[in-house]
Amino acid sequence: MKREFTFLNLFLGCISLLIINNKLTSNLVAEEFLQVELNTEIKKGKFLIGLKQYLGGKSDSFSKRKNINFVTDKGFLHLHSSNGIKHKSKQINIVWRDILIKNPQTIERIVFGPFASYESAKKQSEKLKDKGFETTLAYPKNWEVWIPFEDNLPEFKLKNKIFRKIKNIQITPFLSSEYSFKKLEGPIHIYSDEEIKINDVNFGKNFYLIQDSYGTWTLIQKIKFDDYLAGVLPYEIGPSSPLEAFKAQAVIALTWGIFNSDRFKMDKYHLCISTQCQVYKPPKIKNKKVQKAIKATSNLILTYKNQPINAFYHGSNGGVSATAGESWQMQDYSYFNSIIDGSKSLNKIFKLPILSESELNNFLDFDKEQFYGSNHSLFRWNKKISSLKIKEKLITNKLIKSNENVLDFNAIERGSSGRVTKLEIQTSSKVNKSIVLVKDDIRRVLSFIPSNLFTINKLSDDLWLLRGGGFGHGVGLSQSGAIQMAELGFSYEQILNHYYRDAKLQKIEIFSQ
Repeated sequence: MKREFTFLNLFLGCISLLIINNKLTSNLVAEEFLQVELNTEIKKGKFLIGLKQYLGGKSDSFSKRKNINFVTDKGFLHLHSSNGIKHKSKQINIVWRDILIKNPQTIERIVFGPFASYESAKKQSEKLKDKGFETTLAYPKNWEVWIPFEDNLPEFKLKNKIFRKIKNIQITPFLSSEYSFKKLEGPIHIYSDEEIKINDVNFGKNFYLIQDSYGTWTLIQKIKFDDYLAGVLPYEIGPSSPLEAFKAQAVIALTWGIFNSDRFKMDKYHLCISTQCQVYKPPKIKNKKVQKAIKATSNLILTYKNQPINAFYHGSNGGVSATAGESWQMQDYSYFNSIIDGSKSLNKIFKLPILSESELNNFLDFDKEQFYGSNHSLFRWNKKISSLKIKEKLITNKLIKSNENVLDFNAIERGSSGRVTKLEIQTSSKVNKSIVLVKDDIRRVLSFIPSNLFTINKLSDDLWLLRGGGFGHGVGLSQSGAIQMAELGFSYEQILNHYYRDAKLQKIEIFSQ
């Protein structure tokens, strides 16, 4: 009897172990994402891309009626959820539901920002870290720096607010089909051997859904470097660019991606797909020139002292490039200098720095055909700006109240390239005051200004003419300049050397998975 009992226990134990093992195996594929080391994926030659952010929330523009649909024309889709659910079919439909939390939580933090760029937010984060604070870089809508809320915190000079929210709703994904409705838990792994369409767009084969730091969800794709670049190049520098310009863009896009791969570290992925990172879209058709450029420069990056550089680039520098320190509130890099972007003869005519309004006006008046990239539509621009338009932007950014008016505005400081680094706006109130916008905050607040390279000419009490050049921050490679240099016969190595002086081309070693 004792032997029978022992055998029965042993048999039931084996069955239980099999059931547990099956559940563990189904969980492993999804849960392995929680163990992902972002740096390790880079060494394997892969990026984790946040394809769609804020899924299930109010600012979700991708989910249709709070659902996301995965379809494959051939083969099967596989879903693994962290709560043990496995599903296999030709179509997977996930819907979001707001579920009440039994024990609501209070979330408290100190929020600094908004910042016009990741670079400026990171600089402030480093300053707070130096003072002993635990910081988090976040992007709920604009770049912010978070620190935990504590009693008796010191007064901060930097603009901040207390964020306090009672969390009583959980945005929850459910697997919805004709026959079932199952609650899922993240990470959720969805994959196939064939290409997968997500809400009718063909994206790839390997995806994760994870909950982010804002209570919403992010759709993440694991993608090889070369496949990522194929979706970046046509949208960043244009699908018809010359081959050497494509090669230059391939090198700096990969370099920039690796240098900035901790941008969304808090949410377990490297990069987004908007202009806050690099524009990425899954290519609908293969561009042969793009493919050739990627193959010719595969795993090549720009380095300084054997480290990837922060390879900034932009649309047009207006004929003169900027240093990093005059565009953002950050340190300068030695491989970025203000240069006159054109032939050697131009460098004899114009000397840097350009510090006065009259010097910059002379520069903007010069024959634009002498510069690289002068074909860009915003290489030279004029904008008439009313006090009402400025006022609207200041109110939107909560810098003035509706009963205040704009009286005047002036550039009170310029960088070595002539770009405005401090802009003073005088306003009326009970006591006249002025607002000073610094560097990248100028374009963040006054978003109608294409670049900081401009002069101000007062036409009347409430109307000004801005004369300017370029589109973007002006640091690093000018895409329109690179295109023209390629058309003139420069190689991609020469183009890169022109815009990133002291940086070296280097091939990175990729470790197999």
